Amino acid sequence: MADDKILIIMTSGPDTPRRCATPLFFATLGAAMDYEVTMFFTIDGTLLLKKGLADTIYPKEGGKSAGEFLREAIEAGVKITACSASLELHDLKPEDLIPEAKIVGGASMWQMADESKIVLTF
Repeated sequence: MADDKILIIMTSGPDTPRRCATPLFFATLGAAMDYEVTMFFTIDGTLLLKKGLADTIYPKEGGKSAGEFLREAIEAGVKITACSASLELHDLKPEDLIPEAKIVGGASMWQMADESKIVLTF
């Protein structure tokens, strides 16, 4: 376990827009606090990584889109990973996702969790 690693598991997607911003906000904060933050998108969370989709999701009317929160997290250095099984669940191909998304298998989540000081699930 590393004292500076945080894993955020993101399962919420477009059907729950109010749940889409906070994990990305926390990831950005963690990176700003010099933690090594990785987000693992699975189940419906993976849909947020589909090119352009996060820009259409607004957790608060008149507020920032989930896409803006996602870009801020990436700019802060948050690593973005997508569960390969959840791609199959939603009939997505790797080329459907934003270029920053690294596709990993489910076993990778267990390894990342084991190596992390903190694991948050949304």
